[in-house]
Amino acid sequence: TPKYYVTVIDAPGHRDFIKNMITGTSQADCAILIIAAGTGEFEAGISKDGQTREHALLAYTLGVKQLIVAINKMDTTKWSEDRYKEIVKETSNFIKKVGFNPKSVAFVPISGFNGDNMIDVSSNCPWYKGWDKETKAGKSSGKTLLDAIDAIEPPSRPSDKPLRLPLQDVYKIGGIGTVPVGRV
Repeated sequence: TPKYYVTVIDAPGHRDFIKNMITGTSQADCAILIIAAGTGEFEAGISKDGQTREHALLAYTLGVKQLIVAINKMDTTKWSEDRYKEIVKETSNFIKKVGFNPKSVAFVPISGFNGDNMIDVSSNCPWYKGWDKETKAGKSSGKTLLDAIDAIEPPSRPSDKPLRLPLQDVYKIGGIGTVPVGRV
């Protein structure tokens, strides 16, 4: 981005890949929750056992305190402002229950397929005035997903503390003991 070098850890939204999602999320400074705006898709994801709900809960539980919500497939709803507002309202309610503050979350309507509102502002949603978010560092605003990524506040890294690294495996070797395995 214009402001940061960003490493993207992509985790599929399918239930079979939850372990991969946890591995990636445990190392993240921010989560981008991509929600499908299509009729039935959003409702399935946000239902009691839906993956959208589970991913938001896991992200917060794993220590991710910054969230961006990208509402994808807006082209399939003909860029409906009502559908966008409905999704923002429902999503705000459930992320608040999880622990996120909806006022500190950027909600961005996008079409990944067409590239709308990803890097450049889309002319397909003239009703969209952009996102605003409020954090401890102050207020920020923008219109695109790239703007939202650029508005992430990098966490302070405790460089004076002992080394921490994510573990990939743990071996128990007789006569030697427990051997944690990770990569620096």
